[in-house]
Amino acid sequence: MKETINIFWFRRDLRLDDNHGFYEALIGKYPVMPIFIFDTDILDKLPKNDARVTFIFETLQNMRHILEEEHGSSIALYQGKPLDIFKKLVESHTINTVYTNHDYEPYAKNRDAQIASLLQTHQINFNTFKDQVIFEKDDILKSDATPYVVYTPYMKAWKARFKTISLQHYNVSACLSTLVKNTHLPNLTLSDIGFSRSNQPIKDYKVDASLIQNYETTRNFPAQDSTSKLGPHLRFGTVSIRKMIQKAVAEKNETFWQELIWREFFMHILWHFPQTATQSFKPKYDRIDWRNNETEFKRWCEGKTGYPLVDAGMRQLNQTGFMHNRVRMLVGSFLCKHLLIDWRWGEAYFAEKLHDYDMASNVGNWQWVAGCGVDAAPYFRIFNPTTQIEKFDKNLRYINQWVPDFQELTYPAPMVDHSLARERCLRVYKEALQ
Repeated sequence: MKETINIFWFRRDLRLDDNHGFYEALIGKYPVMPIFIFDTDILDKLPKNDARVTFIFETLQNMRHILEEEHGSSIALYQGKPLDIFKKLVESHTINTVYTNHDYEPYAKNRDAQIASLLQTHQINFNTFKDQVIFEKDDILKSDATPYVVYTPYMKAWKARFKTISLQHYNVSACLSTLVKNTHLPNLTLSDIGFSRSNQPIKDYKVDASLIQNYETTRNFPAQDSTSKLGPHLRFGTVSIRKMIQKAVAEKNETFWQELIWREFFMHILWHFPQTATQSFKPKYDRIDWRNNETEFKRWCEGKTGYPLVDAGMRQLNQTGFMHNRVRMLVGSFLCKHLLIDWRWGEAYFAEKLHDYDMASNVGNWQWVAGCGVDAAPYFRIFNPTTQIEKFDKNLRYINQWVPDFQELTYPAPMVDHSLARERCLRVYKEALQ
């Protein structure tokens, strides 16, 4: 008779410490087999040298090595559609419970519902836990039990609720003896899943006391490179959000803390309004008569707009998979308002290029700059891409780094006049919103 096991399914939680669902699996009754599924529904849409896939793969291999060397266990790696993988697992193993952590995106919610249904037909439990946020779903609601749609009241309610709880950390390392003792669990190579190693490494994050304390004074200046680079690590769960929040609170820096709350606000919005993944939160904004000029979109993508700060941001993104947050606002506003190109085009491009791509934050921020989202910038707020240089890169350090040709004859002239573009934007938006 086959040994009864539990399964822990790694997803957006690629770490062996302070992992809620993994901890719950390890303290259960049966030995635990950890798994990860390279989901072809996701992978098939990505470039074959995608940096995020390389990062996930290398992180998993490191985790496997630790478990093999120190605990005589491993992580089983699979490739395919998750539903198909689980159909095979329930045939080949005697499973009591599948454990995993919550995921809040529309695709993930549908996927998990299918898996839960399959497991139920085999009398297998499916237990999921909160791990990638402090507060989720209906944890933070208005007094009338409806979701917040403005950040500041949400942030205040978040902080008030936070004061009433004690953060629990999950001591996974103390429980790893309950793992299945099998170092021969299936493995994969990058080429097995159809990918090659990326030449854009995802950098380690930096969240020390100095960065947090100086965050408010340095975060708006892209040349200083003083951001934490925490985004991809929160996205893929290589760091615990509980530990990051605890660190921010300990340093008593409201600005850094509130950036982490923004992340949860956008997850809160996507959970309650899943249609915003593809539709404007304010429906009348979907009446905007976007120009959607493909040639102009290509110039924006390539960083050849003739506006140096816009181009610097796009070239930084293309070359590194990262763009400074201040510049993200500018390039997004330029696309939607100067060029009148649908925010969804920009959102999709960022989804392909950004190492820290997260649907909730990406959609939320793109709708913010387009004016169509929750708590959005008013549509008549149109960043001037020239005066932004004086505010945030007056010594041209950032521009010189990414657009060294900006003073050469070969550098393109501005593809649109700011004043004319602003007038056109205001006219088109007004017509749609009447």
